[in-house]
Amino acid sequence: MGKLFFCALLFMNLFIACNRVASQQDPLYRKISSQEAYKMMSENKNFILLDVRTIAEYREIRIPGAILIPDYELTGRSEKELPYKDQTIFVYCRSGNRSAASARTLVDMGYTNIYDIGGITSWHYNTESD
Repeated sequence: MGKLFFCALLFMNLFIACNRVASQQDPLYRKISSQEAYKMMSENKNFILLDVRTIAEYREIRIPGAILIPDYELTGRSEKELPYKDQTIFVYCRSGNRSAASARTLVDMGYTNIYDIGGITSWHYNTESD
């Protein structure tokens, strides 16, 4: 009887855990176009524009006002450089792959207002370089 009860309890816990994981939504970041991002940035100046490319890419071309934290340094630097977890953060890279991964990383770290704006290749507004 004891083994049967233990097995039933174990099965029930696994079933509940699997259903909970399956029913959870994807991380809470939003993928938006550069046009949507530009409009939002124009209407509200309280945001961070985060470039997650390499320093060489950043120096070559960037969106004015962007701060650089390369994707491979994000987990080590974000707590200090992005201290407010509810701050609006727009994330971009070159083509959109690193920005999506970085947006997921930020959400996993507890950030709650993340927008993935994709790559600078689709940014049709002002840019700057060194």
